[in-house]
Amino acid sequence: MEQAQLVDEYGYVKDGKVFLASYLSYPDRQIGEVKRTEQEALDYFKNRFTIAENKVNQLEQEIEEAQNKGSFLTKLVQLRKKLLSFDAIGNFVPLLNRLDAMEEVLVDLIKNNQLKNLEIKQALLAEAESIADSNDWKPTAEKLQEIKTKWIKTGPVDKEQDIDVEARFQEVLDGFFQRRREFFNEQNKIIQERIERYEALIAKADAAVRTIYEADRARPYRSMNAEGTEQTIGMNQDPERARMAEDRYNRVLNDAYQLVRTLNNEWKEVGEIPIKRSGKLYKLFRRSTKTIFDKYNLARGIVPKVRLDPRVEQQMKMADEAEKLAKSDDINAAADRAKVLLNQWKEIKIPPKLADRKVSDRFRAACDKIFELNYLNRVISRKYPAFEIKSRTEQLRTLIREMEYLVRRERSDLAMSMSDLNAMSMGGEPDKMLVGKVNTQKRKIAMKEVILGEFQRELDSLE
Repeated sequence: MEQAQLVDEYGYVKDGKVFLASYLSYPDRQIGEVKRTEQEALDYFKNRFTIAENKVNQLEQEIEEAQNKGSFLTKLVQLRKKLLSFDAIGNFVPLLNRLDAMEEVLVDLIKNNQLKNLEIKQALLAEAESIADSNDWKPTAEKLQEIKTKWIKTGPVDKEQDIDVEARFQEVLDGFFQRRREFFNEQNKIIQERIERYEALIAKADAAVRTIYEADRARPYRSMNAEGTEQTIGMNQDPERARMAEDRYNRVLNDAYQLVRTLNNEWKEVGEIPIKRSGKLYKLFRRSTKTIFDKYNLARGIVPKVRLDPRVEQQMKMADEAEKLAKSDDINAAADRAKVLLNQWKEIKIPPKLADRKVSDRFRAACDKIFELNYLNRVISRKYPAFEIKSRTEQLRTLIREMEYLVRRERSDLAMSMSDLNAMSMGGEPDKMLVGKVNTQKRKIAMKEVILGEFQRELDSLE
């Protein structure tokens, strides 16, 4: 130091080299060389000290503004390490002291946060343990996944306790999901066994059908000759052989019928399987059993009663009631009742394959007629106060005139809607709401014309 050519408070130049003077426990350290003049070299490294100050200031500000302050501890440690090897001349002691103060604050914060995190994780662990023995698999799995998400979002705990608490939590999760896997593996075995039982029943029904067809092919068949009398064809026209073949067919048919009744009962006792697979298997089973029942009923002259779904029967009754309401003299009361029926109809949920389209059309048409007559009745009441005292012929003429006007107005509205629909269709897919509106207008016009026709026929009969 005493041989230095140029000395600063915190550094010096010696033998063409720039040194940072010792501080704290750190000895003098060469940080550069003189390129041009000693003063320029010294000033350059003194100016570089501003970079170190800015780094500390920036970190301090970031910590102050951050919510998760503890996450800056690693950055602080790295900055201290960089400062100790940073090539600049200045007083590093205050900067290091500031970092020490910030580190102390961050360490305390981290400890407090780790304690809070431990409390949260212990609570989550207790919650998981309380439900992990449940066999209500789906909701329990969803709840455990929710707890796991909260666990992941919760910050770390002290390293000494982290291994233990993480291991316990994972053990709870593993225990539940392992039990669930074992349960469903067992369920899959049961389902597979049930499927095999269903397939065995189908095979028995199919075999019974084949036996019937074989016996049927051995039977003689009857035909009408040219004289119009019945004759037996086959079996070389041997009556005894024909009788034996017929008897055998009847025995086979009767045995198959008894078998299929037993198979039906066994089918009901097999147990549940996935509905999609169940539907396919039952379709195969039903194909064979229906063949046997149909042949048995035909041979015995039995006409089976068609069993309607209770929901279809309910709709049939509602359609009958709506059609009676459409003929009611008190059309206002009929309209009120029709609204109730419409709401009830919507509440009846029938699979498309069971729904009866004809019944639906009857009900819809009857309700349309009621609402159209009710609207016409309100128009007549408003425009013709003395309508009730007119003769029936005059009433019908008035009704026809007003209905024709309503039809014309409705057709005009329909034309506008069709124009809008065509314009939209040219640009891409038509609007579903507009399509629905057009269909409704067409249906209303059609019903008005039906009513108009009824009025006209009644008027023709009176004139």
